[in-house]
Amino acid sequence: MDIFMSILGFIVNNIFSQAAILIGIFALVGLIIQKKSLSDCVSGAFKTIMGMLILGAGCGVIIGSLEHFNAWFSAAVGSDGVVASMETMYAVTMGAGALARDVTLAYAGIYVVNIILARITPFKYIFLNGEAPLYFSMVGVLFGEGVFGMGSAPAVIMSMLIGGAFTVLLPAAAQPIMRKITGGNEIAYAHTSTLGCVFTGLISKLVGDPENSTEDIKISPKLSFLSDTYLAIGTIMIPLYIVIAVLAGRDVVAESAGSMNYIMFAIIQGITFCVGIYILLSGVSLLISELVPAFSGIAEKVVPGAIPALDCPVIYTYAPNAVVFGFIFTTIGSFIGMLIWPLFGLPVVIPGGLACFFAGGASAVFANATGGRRGTIIACTLHGLLLSFLAALIAPYISTIVMEGLPSLTAYTLSESDTPILGLLYQFIGGPIASLFH
Repeated sequence: MDIFMSILGFIVNNIFSQAAILIGIFALVGLIIQKKSLSDCVSGAFKTIMGMLILGAGCGVIIGSLEHFNAWFSAAVGSDGVVASMETMYAVTMGAGALARDVTLAYAGIYVVNIILARITPFKYIFLNGEAPLYFSMVGVLFGEGVFGMGSAPAVIMSMLIGGAFTVLLPAAAQPIMRKITGGNEIAYAHTSTLGCVFTGLISKLVGDPENSTEDIKISPKLSFLSDTYLAIGTIMIPLYIVIAVLAGRDVVAESAGSMNYIMFAIIQGITFCVGIYILLSGVSLLISELVPAFSGIAEKVVPGAIPALDCPVIYTYAPNAVVFGFIFTTIGSFIGMLIWPLFGLPVVIPGGLACFFAGGASAVFANATGGRRGTIIACTLHGLLLSFLAALIAPYISTIVMEGLPSLTAYTLSESDTPILGLLYQFIGGPIASLFH
């Protein structure tokens, strides 16, 4: 009996507590169920683990860069700003051992719930964006355990059920406009910006004309760099680091810069942030390239007539000019929001470069389909305001989360549209759910 308990203790403490190993096991099980070859099973599990570890490395780089930024920002404006970055929130969360395990369990559970709901409901959407469920699971577990004091099991169950429901309801909400974009019903939309995209589509319809498309405009080759993810992020983050460093002052920046010129140090830190994003997204890409097929293969067998819900870049090809419009005007709206929402007692939110690019670009494709150029410009500017508002609204709740092994979250908040709305949903329903387990 003692030997059995020792083995069980080893498994729980050294395998189930390691998110990378745990998610690798899930991928392996999915591949075995599909009767893949031994080579495919080993390769899939190994690459899934690698993806999680690379993701973690990128998270460490991002956090290191943002520690400098947050210190300078506080010195510059005399108050603490919060960074709207889902990636950074996830990075901080996955650094906590037991919490990372619970997030990983909820993540796998979301896929299972997605398949079940697609099977038994009219919403036949299989959510094939592997990144979004990571964030859905994180939000559920953070609020369940950190805000409402749930144990691991009820928090994981709540997260997987509600997160799983989101994976079928969000594509369903976006599909009417997706049919306008794609001209059919073959694919659906899967991203953490879905509700924001629907918002821009509806606003654009009210104020624009779909006949005057963004695609009728010839975009200058000088702006072609905006189509590169990392250069687009750099155009926001590097100038932002420089401005904040100048406002903070040479002496403040020198505390971390040492003998290096403080402006050059700020530039390096802005580029370092982009490097961290590159590493993180490389890890996510490797992770989902192995994990999603493991689940989608099962889904195809279980859900006849399933509609694949795909990540936001899949729609960029339908309106590439709109993507540039979306990035520019969502960024403008986000910076306007950074200035005006504090006047209403909300915290200062630093816009997230990834959200402005990916969510902004996708929202513009939606807006262009319903309201053309004019609708896209107006709706995407309002979209930026919406993103900053939601990030500022959820930030006070995020800051209250204090858990053993979890660093302070006071400097971070959720980004894009769906995860802050999911967090606010938990804020209203989490208490009654938690009471069922006490």
